[in-house]
Amino acid sequence: MNNIEEVLVALRRVIRATDLHSKHLAKTTGLTAPQILLLQTIRDQGDATIGALANQISLSQATVTTILDRLEKKDLVYRERSKEDKRKVHAFLTESGTETLKEAPIPLQDSFARQFGDLQQWEQTMIISSLQRVAQMMDAQHIDASPVLDIGTLDRQSTPIDNPDAFLGAPKQK
Repeated sequence: MNNIEEVLVALRRVIRATDLHSKHLAKTTGLTAPQILLLQTIRDQGDATIGALANQISLSQATVTTILDRLEKKDLVYRERSKEDKRKVHAFLTESGTETLKEAPIPLQDSFARQFGDLQQWEQTMIISSLQRVAQMMDAQHIDASPVLDIGTLDRQSTPIDNPDAFLGAPKQK
């Protein structure tokens, strides 16, 4: 196998691992990786506004609101308007949301983050540099993407074919 084939096989393995893990999450919890990440962030942040949650997980407020709408329909979260500032809305976990998180498998990026953190600094820098270069070579350096390893759009309203950016796990572009 030549170098280009080895690179393409490695990329395909990453994409496939992400896809398989996303399907496992959906099968076991009925949720997407971004939904689980948002639930975890709400749990960890406590009393956080939608804007603060969006900043924490590197997504737009509109995307977080869409995810919250879906989680609210599943009775996993609820929202309350701030008593001090009526413009602010806070999200909270329901009991069902807390239980769902306890039973949910860990997102793929959590496992990756642990192993990445065990690498020496020079290895981390080399991986970052290489992946940034690959993104550039795929003309993907300008695609808005959150640090969520998931295949498909965040709200699951279109397939990756409908939204080419979803191929890289990026939020749906407007």
